[in-house]
Amino acid sequence: MAIDTSTAPPGRPDEAAPRPAKPRLSPRDGLVLFVLCAAQFMVALDFSVLNVALPVLGADLGMDQSALQWAVTAFALPSGGFLLLFGRAGDLFGRRRLFLAGLALFGLASLLATFAWDPASFLAGRALQGVGAAAIVPTGMSLLTTTFPEGPQRDRALGISGTLLSLGFTVGMVLGGVLTDTLGWRSTMGLLALFALIVLPLAPGLLPESRTPDRPRLDVPGAVTVTGGLLALIYALSTAAERGFGGVDVIVTLVAGVVLLAAFGLIESRAAAPLVSLPMLRRSTVAWGNLGGLVTFSMMSTVVFVLTLYLQEILGLSAFGTGLVFGVQGIVSVLAGTYASRVIGRFGARRTLVGSLAGQGLLVAALLGFGEQAWWVWPATAAVSLASMCHLGAIISYGVTVTSGVPDEEQGLAAGLVTSVQQTGLTVGIPLLGVLATTAPDLLTGTRTVLAVDAAATLGAAALIAWGLRRGVRA
Repeated sequence: MAIDTSTAPPGRPDEAAPRPAKPRLSPRDGLVLFVLCAAQFMVALDFSVLNVALPVLGADLGMDQSALQWAVTAFALPSGGFLLLFGRAGDLFGRRRLFLAGLALFGLASLLATFAWDPASFLAGRALQGVGAAAIVPTGMSLLTTTFPEGPQRDRALGISGTLLSLGFTVGMVLGGVLTDTLGWRSTMGLLALFALIVLPLAPGLLPESRTPDRPRLDVPGAVTVTGGLLALIYALSTAAERGFGGVDVIVTLVAGVVLLAAFGLIESRAAAPLVSLPMLRRSTVAWGNLGGLVTFSMMSTVVFVLTLYLQEILGLSAFGTGLVFGVQGIVSVLAGTYASRVIGRFGARRTLVGSLAGQGLLVAALLGFGEQAWWVWPATAAVSLASMCHLGAIISYGVTVTSGVPDEEQGLAAGLVTSVQQTGLTVGIPLLGVLATTAPDLLTGTRTVLAVDAAATLGAAALIAWGLRRGVRA
């Protein structure tokens, strides 16, 4: 049995617990894992599949350049803003029920976006996709962690899920270009509807229902403040990625988000049945593990952003060639994911998380020496692919770290925190650091500045998390 790292005795951290190298799953468990991972892959695909189609989409629907950001923001706002609320609602009212409702809504919304006749109908479809994703992701994660017992089976399941999450984002970048060029931009949304149509009929007969034994009242004030705070914060950061931090709407929503989240913390400290258990947030594994997730997602998304600019604007690669680079990255990530659970079983989640962050930071730092000659595409591909291996190790190990030792009745909340960190990390990295690349005197200098800050932040976080987790174990 795995040892909870927040309560393990000194000198005996979770790394000392022996684990089988290759746990076996029953055929039914394999089907359950397929359904849950297919849903997570579908949502990850939605984060990136539309990006390269935006210019064509805008011309077809009559959306001007300034309005195109809403094709992304309309999905990001609800998908990030409602995660904690739906994660807790699944704990209280039934995770399978909410998961199925989210799948159905996501599929119908994808059809609406596919057959959109004007900008309003398209953005409505994207917003409803975001609401469906906010229900699918935390309930799917909590169904996974309650179905597979803590230890080797859960590590392997989380490893497969994390691999597909990373792969979905990368495949979306490549597949979006191919579909747009061959079948048109509507096919990107149709693909998502097809995924939902495949997964939804399989889920009811395979997934077990689970909820907390008692049915406490939902913390409405906490739900309102945290949802409003996350919506405001995600809107501010998403808009800043396009227009900078100087806009009045960005400043107002950024301040409003901070105030609402501060109010949420005050409400939770006094609520009889809080939406988020503050003692859970004080667990060293939850706090430091989620920090690792925030850093790996935000820093790696920034690397992908600036590397895209570097490959196309400096090395002169086409969009298709750039897609191939990230295709190699995706393949390497999949190979890494097949071994991630074994690495965690051998070294423990804490050491894997810290080591993965350190490896990611060092490989990003290696990109600093790259120049303007075309042949640099080969070492750049190798470096970003290896960095993605470490990134994937960090994704999987932080999920294992955060959910280990959490009671089943709070797994939805823990999964909501994990997925909220994923969404926040994907949202904050580019606006916070990407602006350094686009406002520099020249793009190469800006790219190197971003990569230097990125590498330093990742390495610093690795050291801080190693200290924090070790201190928590000894406490």
